[in-house]
Amino acid sequence: GAFVGLDKIVEARTSNNRSIGFGADKPLTSWEREQKTSKILMETSPDDLIKFGLIPEFVGRIPVIAVLEALDTEALIKILVEPKNSLVKQYKQLLKLDNVDLSFEDEAIKAIAEEALKRKTGARALRSIVEEMMLDIMYEVPSRDDIKVCRITKDLVDKRSTAELLDIRKHKSKGEKEKAS
Repeated sequence: GAFVGLDKIVEARTSNNRSIGFGADKPLTSWEREQKTSKILMETSPDDLIKFGLIPEFVGRIPVIAVLEALDTEALIKILVEPKNSLVKQYKQLLKLDNVDLSFEDEAIKAIAEEALKRKTGARALRSIVEEMMLDIMYEVPSRDDIKVCRITKDLVDKRSTAELLDIRKHKSKGEKEKAS
């Protein structure tokens, strides 16, 4: 997302300029295009940044130019669930304050990551997607004592359904109900 067009400046400086004929490159998939752009940006020089429009005084203060590769679905899934303060863990903790067990289906986590990829804003999109999805749930849960489980499904992420808010007392098996009596 950042420095859109910088890759064209670097490519113009470093490429052999074959765009038609037998030496032309074949059309690329979006993933291949991302990889090619990342590889081109690895060749960025201070002169490229100046041609891009940054003032020389600023460029002179940048000791190292680092290029970050685009995140894929697996990386976004890890960001969503692995850190100790991940979004998933934050929402689980918030609902636990209301004695509600929040769970995310694996397909739902993957759908969130895929939606973030579509938005092309990297990991920043994860928070907005999860917050959009959890908004109604966060208002509904505190006002209801009967909800003990909240299950996030792929259909909810795809905006085709609402969250499953369950009262586990109503979902116990017959044997468990008899033991509780």
